[in-house]
Amino acid sequence: MAIACSAEGLRAIVLGDREDPLIEELRRRFPAAEPDDDSNANTLAAVMDFIENPRREFPLPLAPTGTAFQHQVWQALRGIPPGSTASYLAIAASIGRPGSARAVAGACAANPLAVVVPCHRVVRSDGSLSGYRWGVERKRRLLERERGI
Repeated sequence: MAIACSAEGLRAIVLGDREDPLIEELRRRFPAAEPDDDSNANTLAAVMDFIENPRREFPLPLAPTGTAFQHQVWQALRGIPPGSTASYLAIAASIGRPGSARAVAGACAANPLAVVVPCHRVVRSDGSLSGYRWGVERKRRLLERERGI
């Protein structure tokens, strides 16, 4: 896991199997950023605590970059309770855009805040797992952890 923060709040949480590609991704996305290990250590600890205790409110401000539609979807995702799932269609309907399931999927794919904005809780209408930016197996493990399996 790697994170990016600014004075406004948490900008990105990225997941992967190796640290170097994650750091490189953040450098590409935030080229003017300067490392701040002290500040990031506290934020990383808050993210780790949230992963272990997803029923708690995330304690830090979020500042993801995205369109108004993406922000609307990301806010709806934060309303899905831990251990539960919702379909892309249900999310589209919940934001008043019932014909936008594909656009919801696109907003999930663009989500810069893994786990804290829980796009891993979004599934197909039949309940099956579908694509996840950080891998379907990781999505499965996150859901199992939240369900206490």
